[in-house]
Amino acid sequence: MDVDILIRGAQVFDGGDGPPVEADVAICGDRISAVGRETTTLSARRILDGRGLAAAPGFVDIHGHSDYHLLLTPTAESAVLQGVTCEIGGNCGYASAPIWGAWREDRARSYREVYGLDTDWQEVEEYFRRLLQPGISINFGLLAGHNTLRGSAMGGEDRAPTPEELAAMVAALERGMDDGALGLSTGLVYSPGCFASAEELTTLTAAVGRKGGILTTHMRNEGDGLLDAIREVIAAAAAARTPLQISHLKTYGERNWGKLSQVFDLIESAQRRGVDVTADRYPYTATNTGLQAALPRWALEGNKAEQTARLRDPAVRARIRQEIGEGPGTRDWSQVMISEVTREEHRRYQGLRVDAAARLAGQEALEFVLDLLYAEKTQGDAIYFVMSEENLRAILQKPYVMIGSDSGCRAHYGPLSRGRPHPRTFGSFARVLGHYARDERLFDLSTAIRKMTSDPCRRLGLADRGRLRPGYKADVVLFDPARVRDTASYEEPFRYPEGVHTVLVNGAVTVEAGRHTGARAGQIVRRT
Repeated sequence: MDVDILIRGAQVFDGGDGPPVEADVAICGDRISAVGRETTTLSARRILDGRGLAAAPGFVDIHGHSDYHLLLTPTAESAVLQGVTCEIGGNCGYASAPIWGAWREDRARSYREVYGLDTDWQEVEEYFRRLLQPGISINFGLLAGHNTLRGSAMGGEDRAPTPEELAAMVAALERGMDDGALGLSTGLVYSPGCFASAEELTTLTAAVGRKGGILTTHMRNEGDGLLDAIREVIAAAAAARTPLQISHLKTYGERNWGKLSQVFDLIESAQRRGVDVTADRYPYTATNTGLQAALPRWALEGNKAEQTARLRDPAVRARIRQEIGEGPGTRDWSQVMISEVTREEHRRYQGLRVDAAARLAGQEALEFVLDLLYAEKTQGDAIYFVMSEENLRAILQKPYVMIGSDSGCRAHYGPLSRGRPHPRTFGSFARVLGHYARDERLFDLSTAIRKMTSDPCRRLGLADRGRLRPGYKADVVLFDPARVRDTASYEEPFRYPEGVHTVLVNGAVTVEAGRHTGARAGQIVRRT
């Protein structure tokens, strides 16, 4: 046989800005060997009929959280069934490695108690080996997490690191980069990263820059302090001469929606000064994070056990109540939906807005939240309906904004089939293709595909992925442009998209006729 797989007669979008061309795609092993019409004389072990379908590079989720999820659901149905062939994990400051000390023990205890999962690694290379033991259905790259580094070096304390502690963070980050981490992520709104100074951020950014990596950042504030938060991370990237990726760019809360033009001005003026700044966004107007994110920063100091114990103290609760408050003019708990809990007796609250769940429990909203976080050991998740559709459209249209799901992979079965996760987990990439590109005509299909393929690969230094070209890895998705759409909703999130027909990961047919084949041909991706 000349080739292993031959895709015949598809409309080929090569991952660039150009229009599609009708062509064949020939694949040998895990690489594309030819693209064009000259393949008509080739013989193939298998021929896939691409007529009436679009062929594109596999989609790259530049902002994912599947570090531990892939060990629980290695087939990654929620990702690969919408055409995602590669995910970058370790985002928002929380990475699976490097991790050590009491912070590692606390994380291990949590995953063992909730999922029965043993986390027996410390370094990035050890984690990669563990990930590949059972095989994974998508490719995976990792960012080192600032919160994980800081927690490992000095716990969850609200103070500056000692010189020795900062040196330990830098050394672990450099080891992680040498092992294949693609850069550093921050979660400056979360504990313990929220306790870090701008100087600490700049020091770590410089370390990752020296290794040729990238800084990705969930900034310190995406609401009232949004503009200052953007200035902070741009300053750190500029000082360290390191590329900057602003994670899930947003304007949080209605009173901040009007700041978007200033956001664009800050980013684009930095670009004109030579600062390498880009961003990503998921195509929805609700966020998904821990329920504990509703608490003041000081309440999140320490590890989970210390945070939980603090919530039992009446004086602490009184202080939280004074700062957050109840009633008109304070947080609107009807905008917060409980998405996932760990304890069986709390599952009746999943899918309910906090105000409704509190009424069901016979409590006022804030007291209910504090009781729930205490019983859940601060592990509950929530969805916050706080963003503007108009702003979302403007953000997605920017040429420097890519698509990231901000989710961890799941399936309709197994340990990750519980709760009400954000629909972005199952629908982000299909939603961009079907809703925003085709139906809303926010941009053309070539632009949508570029934002999900070649742009993130170029950003991360993945030189052999993200395009349909000879010599590139054979990550390919075949979809019907007329039918592709997301079907997941906030009420019913465990629903796979329609119109995604075939997905190849490193040349292995992983999705066929919209169904997972069981193939696990995923690889670790590293900067090349």
